[in-house]
Amino acid sequence: MTAIWGYTFVPIKVALVEVPPFALVALRFLLAAVPMVFFVRPPAMPWLNVAGYGIAIGVFQFGLIFLGIKLGMQAGLSSIVVQLQVFFTIALAVAFAGDRLQRHHLVGAAIATAGVVVLAAYKLGQGLSGTFVGFLLVVAAAFAWAIGNVVAKRGAGDHGADMFALVVWSSLAPLLPLAAISYLFEGGPAGFQAVAAMSVKGWACVLVMAWGATLFGYGTWNVLMHRYPTALIQPFALLVPVTGLASGALFLDETLAPTQAVGVLLVFAGLAVNVYGPRLAARLRGG
Repeated sequence: MTAIWGYTFVPIKVALVEVPPFALVALRFLLAAVPMVFFVRPPAMPWLNVAGYGIAIGVFQFGLIFLGIKLGMQAGLSSIVVQLQVFFTIALAVAFAGDRLQRHHLVGAAIATAGVVVLAAYKLGQGLSGTFVGFLLVVAAAFAWAIGNVVAKRGAGDHGADMFALVVWSSLAPLLPLAAISYLFEGGPAGFQAVAAMSVKGWACVLVMAWGATLFGYGTWNVLMHRYPTALIQPFALLVPVTGLASGALFLDETLAPTQAVGVLLVFAGLAVNVYGPRLAARLRGG
């Protein structure tokens, strides 16, 4: 699952050559919803929660990620920055789901924030370009993902909802907003015309996004987050940027400047402290 998520940043960047961002996201979620809605029962959750999850993930998370990559953000680097969702999720869970904030969460967040500051400083040093705006958009996308995580986790706990059904039915919610945004800001019917003219390679990229990353990826992730302790599942999120960076290097010839590499390592270190902090502290005390 995490390997597919990391690799999916490559087809995103490839497909964006042919289709503008919001039209591409709309197509992704259309194919995630149809025809599955005819075979999967709606989740046992209030429709407001289902729609809220779909808007957070579809319109904001992926709309902003796609737009950020379109504006020049590297696919591999995007896979790193979007993992800030871990800390945003913890903060929102403390505020709205009754979770407790622990010391290693604060330490990990501080280290990862330092990494993001380094990455932002590098982008600022290159000038206020589309790439810097893309960086900020991916950070905002990470926050939107965190909102979706909290909505899904609370829905599963309160109503025992089927998480795969949530992914399928929530994919309907962002379709009209995404289509409207595309029409208003991407040249009227130009976005839909670009979809109609897509190549076979472009359609293959969309199918990877819709069936691999969305249905399989998010369906599996939400089930695991509901069924097992967060501390057991969360470490697998660290594999997403590993695969993302490797895929960007292999298929898109992307590289990181030394300053960017420092920022990436700090983000990784912060994520590792957040996940493994209690275990490392116990080993140090035992030693």
